[in-house]
Amino acid sequence: MTSKSKGITVFLIVFALFGGVAMTKVGSKYRTQENVNLIFSNVTSNSAKEAGLYFKDLVEKYSDGKMTVDLFPDNQLGDDKTAVEGVQNGDIDIAVSSSSSLSTLYKDYYLYDTPYLFLNSQEVYDVGFHGKAAQEMLSGIDSVGLKHLAMWENGFRNYTNNDRPIYTPADCKSQKIRTMENPIHMKAWKAIGANPTPMAFSELFTAMQQGTVDGEENPIGIIHSNRFYEVQKYISLTQHVYTPYVVVMNPDKFNSLTDEQKDILLRAMEEASEYQLKCSAEAELKGIKEMEEYGCSVNELTDEQKKEFQTIIENADVFSVAKEAMAHPDFFDAMQKELEEYRAKGGTNE
Repeated sequence: MTSKSKGITVFLIVFALFGGVAMTKVGSKYRTQENVNLIFSNVTSNSAKEAGLYFKDLVEKYSDGKMTVDLFPDNQLGDDKTAVEGVQNGDIDIAVSSSSSLSTLYKDYYLYDTPYLFLNSQEVYDVGFHGKAAQEMLSGIDSVGLKHLAMWENGFRNYTNNDRPIYTPADCKSQKIRTMENPIHMKAWKAIGANPTPMAFSELFTAMQQGTVDGEENPIGIIHSNRFYEVQKYISLTQHVYTPYVVVMNPDKFNSLTDEQKDILLRAMEEASEYQLKCSAEAELKGIKEMEEYGCSVNELTDEQKKEFQTIIENADVFSVAKEAMAHPDFFDAMQKELEEYRAKGGTNE
């Protein structure tokens, strides 16, 4: 972390405190102590913020108040990358970040940018989060000075446009679709037949309103909260890329805890993570219902329909772009194998 970034992070913490965020008593940084305070930086997602509150409540309950958590939601301490740099430096104890925001820091996260690697949420939970390859890959983040704590849900990206519902790759042909400036995503959409157009997120609503682009692709939560449904008639649940949130901790802070304190923290995080997935799923269903009530047409794709997109992605060798970006592409191959075995068993790890 640069001295400039460190100074910004410290300033933001102090500013937040003087701005009215109450903070409990903090002892010396990494000395084992009976009373422990944790600084927790969180994102803007409602489900993540609810899970952060739940984590705080559980930690303080299980420790009889001897462990306390100070929450800084809505990226108060900086964007995802800045917050995680704060964790590396030790100014922040725990942070939540999109995996995409950290893929330049920990290159194996590029795996989660791959279109149609996963076909549904259960595959993500069972294999993408808790499979053997995933667990080994996620624990490897200690190589960049971070401890992996949990995976939270940001959600599948879905396709919206004003022309037609999307069921097949042919439906996307020649559509000007706003995408992230990501080489994996760009190659995938070109292979499918769309015209991917990188654009600043802040310009997107107006661009769709004026017809500069035909559509966009984002998780339901973003589509709903940014009111894109006001300028997009069709919302197709293509579920083409699953981008998770990762929860990381400063390893020195974790190692300074007693065994009992570690158990409390990990137990609370496990329960809060289950709660976050539940909140995320409920929020997505609520968002879809409200957009349908507004007048949007929402259509789902079956796994077989998604496989048509997946075949194009594989034939265009898009998976290789992700693997080339990863530090350990063998994780990608191992996860693909696990997914094939998982599907052959009908969607079970048993």
